[in-house]
Amino acid sequence: MPVGEFELIARYFERGPARRELLGIGDDCALLAPGARGDALAVSTDLLLEGRHFFADADPVSVGHKALAVNLSDLAAMGARPRAFTLALALPAVDEAWLAGFCRGLFALADRHDCELVGGDTTRGPLTACITVFGDVPAQAALRRDAAQPDDDLWVSGTVGAAALAVHDRSEGRERAADDPARRRLDWPEPRVALGLALRHVARAAIDLSDGLAGDLGHILERSRVAAQLDWEAVPVDATLDGLPDALRRRLALSGGDDYELLFSAAPENRAAIEAAGQRLGLPLARIGRIVAGAGLRLRDARGRPIDLDGHGFDHFA
Repeated sequence: MPVGEFELIARYFERGPARRELLGIGDDCALLAPGARGDALAVSTDLLLEGRHFFADADPVSVGHKALAVNLSDLAAMGARPRAFTLALALPAVDEAWLAGFCRGLFALADRHDCELVGGDTTRGPLTACITVFGDVPAQAALRRDAAQPDDDLWVSGTVGAAALAVHDRSEGRERAADDPARRRLDWPEPRVALGLALRHVARAAIDLSDGLAGDLGHILERSRVAAQLDWEAVPVDATLDGLPDALRRRLALSGGDDYELLFSAAPENRAAIEAAGQRLGLPLARIGRIVAGAGLRLRDARGRPIDLDGHGFDHFA
């Protein structure tokens, strides 16, 4: 017998009464409990569309993971602690095996970050998952894109370019297995929530790398009305890009998307605190340049000579 909409919700998404919030799934709205005194409510929404944000043959477990991970990454970039989320899911048909896998990936990550599902919607349509996530952050500690200042250091977590390599290879007709390191970086991004919390009162501006390092850095520069010098040799390019032609390696590392690492600026006097946070979290943090007065982004080689930027990040409508 076909599964109806409300049975689908009850079977796959109901997890009992809300644990922390006042009211969760089952009513017209969720009710979120007031946050800690002085905390702001951080809210972000991201939409994942089959064929655009994940491959049609992607493991549904990874799709559930990624749908929430990209939203938690936005909270991380603000220094916010996750608390709850809603899910709007469009399905071409009810595929119970796919739904079971999707929920397994979704709730494994949600439980790891103590972030509970409190509502949403389901409908028939092209496979799409849209999540709105809520988090808490002290208003004065939020990491905002408009807060970078001249002489700040520029830092990035982890490595960049691997997810973009997986997308590039598929566009060239070369398929990577699901357990390939580049494909795993695309399908299983890791939101840097703990790093975002550690950067409160340490970093100034931050952004998560969804559309490419150069393009996302450009958003900080525009909002903060500053410029940046970026040292190419200091950029932590993922090892999966080793051996590629220099121009392609640089384009994937700087203009590719889906890294979901944190890029942030901080005063030079906070270098020791940032390095200590990276060591405590077991997460490499690289200092890749600095903020300067002016406008625009200047890329330099190891001898300080300018390098032309090939592309400035992903744009859905370009």
